[in-house]
Amino acid sequence: MAFFADTILDAGLQYLRDKVNEMHITSAEATTYTEATSTLTLANKAAPALSAQADYGGAGAGRKVEVATFTDGTVTATGTGSHYALVDTVGLELVATGALSATQALTNGNPLSLTQALPLVLNDAVAI
Repeated sequence: MAFFADTILDAGLQYLRDKVNEMHITSAEATTYTEATSTLTLANKAAPALSAQADYGGAGAGRKVEVATFTDGTVTATGTGSHYALVDTVGLELVATGALSATQALTNGNPLSLTQALPLVLNDAVAI
C-alpha cells in the first residue's frame, strides 16, 4: 500500500500557509493567477487566517489546514461565486483553488463573509 508520512503532507500545507496572502471568490475555477485576481474574481479577502496543520478525518485520511471564518471581505463585482482561489500577491502565484460547497450570489459593494471554516486537504496516498 502507498504511504506518505504526515511530515511530507505538512510540508505542502506549510508552503500554502507561508505564501497565501489573499483569497478570491471566482465565477469559475481559475487556472492562472490573472484569472484568479482579475478575469474571474468577484470578491476578495486580504490576509486570510490559515490554521495549523492537523489530521483530516482520522488516522490515514490525510492532513488539512483551514481558512478561518471572516466578515471583512469585499465583493468587487456582481455575479455567482462558485470557486475559491488562494494566491500569493508577492510571487504572483495561484497557490490553490477549488469549488465552494454551494454557489453564492454576490452583489458589488457588499461585504464578503466566510461563515464556516474552509478545509484545505491533502489526502494520504492510496493504492490503485
